[in-house]
Amino acid sequence: MGTDTRSKVLKIAGDVLSVSPSALTENSSPKMVENWDSIRHLNLVLALEDSFALQFTPEEMEQMETIGRIILLVEVKLGEAGEP
Repeated sequence: MGTDTRSKVLKIAGDVLSVSPSALTENSSPKMVENWDSIRHLNLVLALEDSFALQFTPEEMEQMETIGRIILLVEVKLGEAGEP
């Protein structure tokens, strides 16, 4: 996992979810993060798309169940990792 990509995703997620990036782990999920509701999930997707100049499919958005999964999807889109 690219540390730059990872730290950028954590910062974006922290900003969108109104939590400290250091409070997020790869296992963090909507069930664990109180502010992570469907609206903030969409805002997170939009922020990631904007920051990384990417576009996610509805299926990929549904797969974003944890921070780790989000990092992996971003890396795959950027060509930094193998298929999830």
